[in-house]
Amino acid sequence: MGKKVLLAVIIVVALFVGLTYWSLLSTPKTFSTCEIVGMKEMQHINFKEFDSVLVAASTLYEGNTVKNIMQGEQYRKAWSTPVKVPIVFLDTLFGGVRILEEGGGHQTHSLKLETEDGTLLTLRSVSKDPSPLIPNVAESLGLENIVVDGISAQHPYAALVVAKLSDEAKILNTRPQLVFVPKQAFLKKYNDKFGNRLFLLEYETKGNAHWLGIDTVESLMDTEDLQELKFEKNEQVVIDQRALVRARLFDLLIGDWDRHSKQWGWAIKDSGDVKVAIPMPCDRDNAFFNLEGVLPTLISNNAFLPEVQSFEKEIDFLKGLISPFDVYFLKQTDKHVFEEEAKKLQQLLSNEDISTSFTVWPKNIQDLDAEHIIQKMKQRREDLVEYAKEFHEHLSTSETISEPLNGSEDLKLNESQLSCFSCQEK
Repeated sequence: MGKKVLLAVIIVVALFVGLTYWSLLSTPKTFSTCEIVGMKEMQHINFKEFDSVLVAASTLYEGNTVKNIMQGEQYRKAWSTPVKVPIVFLDTLFGGVRILEEGGGHQTHSLKLETEDGTLLTLRSVSKDPSPLIPNVAESLGLENIVVDGISAQHPYAALVVAKLSDEAKILNTRPQLVFVPKQAFLKKYNDKFGNRLFLLEYETKGNAHWLGIDTVESLMDTEDLQELKFEKNEQVVIDQRALVRARLFDLLIGDWDRHSKQWGWAIKDSGDVKVAIPMPCDRDNAFFNLEGVLPTLISNNAFLPEVQSFEKEIDFLKGLISPFDVYFLKQTDKHVFEEEAKKLQQLLSNEDISTSFTVWPKNIQDLDAEHIIQKMKQRREDLVEYAKEFHEHLSTSETISEPLNGSEDLKLNESQLSCFSCQEK
């Protein structure tokens, strides 16, 4: 390599490193909550005098030219744009709720609630705290804000649209609502962490199923409990395969790549001698995931993070979206089921249905992001039958799983129970 070429390479590398650190330093914190408009001294505000508040999900991700080039523009404007949100007090919510416990999760702060009739609810924070996911090496090099800023690729209000689209697609969902929870005596020890924050209030995928309004559904349970029920009753428990195939194809339509087993609940339907488990997807943080910029593109490539895919008009690496969850529940499913459910989704989600679903967003958020997401969804819908065929092809040739599903590590599984839901030993 000649001296001039070597010098040019050194200059390019130095420029890249310099721009990288400049970009990262413009995100000074790893976490912040929402920004309330017009209320500077919140400790003096009596929120009971108001029914709503104007609030931005987070101003942490506001960008500049360098950041937009290096880390992408993504949904920065949606995060920092104020929206009108109803105020909620827990002592009067649904006639009064009981706080059960703080929830888990790597990024989302959540609070579990229970109504008088035993219905379970969750407050899930819109703002995320990725601190637990930051590797020590990234922190020591001052690169932790690559992880922090990655949240801007998530749309803060995606779950609201996904719920409406799910209704149109006849897929069960947790019916999220956007709410603001002010500090209040009822929160007690949770006041500092959960007071004055923006949340998605949604139903839990466990416990009482009355809120679904389906007479034959007796309960809700998570994937681990469903597995235990299957081991106990075997052939008396089956999953609604078509509903699950449709739900997974729907995930392809909305670009939700993060669908591990802890992000599914199951509605247990009593059908005589058999109990049928109907899938209920939850946690829609990564729907419409919009990954842009030099750094995210370099980091999230098919070789290292095949499942992390940006929401575009075309799916360029569908194989990377096949998860152990899919292999465990759907590997034995016939190809024609995938094709038929793809065609059904195409019929259920017309152009008008897709466009109308985005009207659940405030008008200013619609103006920012709705149209380009709608166009991508329409194109994916047109190609859905081909995606369904490809999905089945990759799934049918996938290796049988040999480790427990995420969240089921504590179950004592024999080889048959470990590999497939429908192939338990008798």
